[in-house]
Amino acid sequence: MTYHKTALFEADLQELSALAKTLSHPARLAILKYLANANTCISGDITDEIPLSRTTVSQHLQELKKAGLIHGEIDGTKVCYCICKENVEKAMATFNSFFNEVNLGNSNNCSTK
Repeated sequence: MTYHKTALFEADLQELSALAKTLSHPARLAILKYLANANTCISGDITDEIPLSRTTVSQHLQELKKAGLIHGEIDGTKVCYCICKENVEKAMATFNSFFNEVNLGNSNNCSTK
């Protein structure tokens, strides 16, 4: 029986960690940025904007979709991708909450000088 030590941590930290893992690849960040800047759903070939193969981009899109950060709707023979605004806002709030809790202004800082 395999026991994952991540289960020992609070649910909010597990959620934040999973989200951070999803965002840990620059291709996924580039895809999110591209979709956000497009300000519309994209049914064209995203590989024109991301310097990776179609298969690799597709894998990154699936990870973003699995995390709920984007939607992928089938439109005929194409998939139309767009930002899931509600979940991106929730992700932003989750990260902000964490970093507000870690607020370095309230702790002793080690100096590298």
